[in-house]
Amino acid sequence: MPHDSLPDAAAASRGTTELFGLTVFTLGGFGEIRAGDDLASLIAEAAQSRLLDGDIVVVTSKIVSKAEGRAVAAADREQAITDETVRVVASRAYPGGVTRIVENRQGLVMAAAGVDTSNAPAGVVLLLPVDPDASARAICAAVRERTGLRLGVLVTDTAGRPWREGQTDIAIGAAGLAVLDDLRGTADASGRRLDVTVAAVADEIAGAADLVKGKTSGNPVAVVRGLDRLVGELDAVGARALQRPSDTDMFRLGTAEAYAEGFAAGRAAAGLG
Repeated sequence: MPHDSLPDAAAASRGTTELFGLTVFTLGGFGEIRAGDDLASLIAEAAQSRLLDGDIVVVTSKIVSKAEGRAVAAADREQAITDETVRVVASRAYPGGVTRIVENRQGLVMAAAGVDTSNAPAGVVLLLPVDPDASARAICAAVRERTGLRLGVLVTDTAGRPWREGQTDIAIGAAGLAVLDDLRGTADASGRRLDVTVAAVADEIAGAADLVKGKTSGNPVAVVRGLDRLVGELDAVGARALQRPSDTDMFRLGTAEAYAEGFAAGRAAAGLG
């Protein structure tokens, strides 16, 4: 029986989830990734003949960082976060430390600048890929060449969200697929015109893939099938298109930072220095 037509219970046991016409499954066979490893070759080998035209390959940024040598010795994780920070958005003290939400060198706003110590040796931190979109394009081009298939690739990382508990995976790099589905100008089921709806489909795909990849299962690559309509040219706009520029962000600062900035501006306007 083909892997993607397994009954629900059996599919779940094999790392496959059916979601509204989508098939999501993991590619096993990945050992520890080291600097210099050829991820495209490893993905193609792990996939063997399981990939189909129009599939989207979703790769955890952690293994991309490892392959690109972004694992660095850091006795002080906080210093590594500082080094990767372009702008502090918000910070909050808690017993034992400080949580910092910052804009990092890649333009992403996230906790700890994306610096990670999980699944890394003691005394080593993982930094995000220097250019996640370029990483996705390189993997996508190489896997397409090896398989002869029209595929999309997403590089993902875990992030929190304002006003929501918990974390989810988001797309930080993309190649070969649309990252936004612009529905403006179309009609909803009641015939009403949609004027503002632009679906962040790359983030939705990242979240779906994480349902089967998990955080501790050792499955860093998943395949999402059933979204052929989103897969296109290799040079399609990357995941950076999902990042809202800070000057148009209504919530570009945390509440305490916004208050402090406004208080300082008020004092300056009153001539109080």
